[in-house]
Amino acid sequence: MSFRIRYISIVIFAMLANGCAQAPVSGAYQNPQTSLQNQPMRSNEQGIMEIVRQLDDLQRQVSEMQGSLEDLDYKSQSTQDRQRALYIDLDDRLQDLERSISALNSMNIVDEDEILLGELPVPGGTDQENYQAAFELLKEQEYELASLAFIRFLSSFPGSSLIDNAQYWLSESYYAANQFQQALDQFSKVIEYYPRSRKVSDALLKIGYCHFELGDWNQARSIFEKIQNDYPDSTVAKLAEQRIKVLNDRNL
Repeated sequence: MSFRIRYISIVIFAMLANGCAQAPVSGAYQNPQTSLQNQPMRSNEQGIMEIVRQLDDLQRQVSEMQGSLEDLDYKSQSTQDRQRALYIDLDDRLQDLERSISALNSMNIVDEDEILLGELPVPGGTDQENYQAAFELLKEQEYELASLAFIRFLSSFPGSSLIDNAQYWLSESYYAANQFQQALDQFSKVIEYYPRSRKVSDALLKIGYCHFELGDWNQARSIFEKIQNDYPDSTVAKLAEQRIKVLNDRNL
């Protein structure tokens, strides 16, 4: 835009110069007719001077605009620099936080299970009382505390007549918490350690359920079929049949 203004100014000044070259010399004789002919020229010169004034104003405005744009560009660059500095500072803080977390994870403080066990009452009553306390935690859906309570029961009362039941409900506490692999391991102990327990058939059914949840379809089907053969006309056989139907419906 500045170039265009300068170009127009040059053209106008050329016009003014041309007009001055054609103007009569001051003091020379001019007849009335010549004076009348020069009046339009003076009017043109006045118009041209007005245009020059407007061009000067326009040039000044353009200069101001250019200054404003340069100022905005400087501020924009300053903003980008501040944002870059903030990003670097944030990244440094995140790295410090990650290092702190890694350090905490590597510290051998107190085992989480030991902390939770500390929340449980120390066995002081009978095996029945401790068994019931653990079972109440399970009913209240305090699955983690319930599992720890049953673990403590198993270690504190190994000769209890409730030991097989405690092993079964320990397994159930894992199953209810969707910890299917842990539940599978514990249900297997019911069958291995207490083969004469009345909980064996229930434990076998839950082993099938665990395989089902873990996606071991063939193993689950095999166990459900075994239940139907070993415990016909029982509740667990009917439940096994339902799961077999699910497997068939899903083409698993």
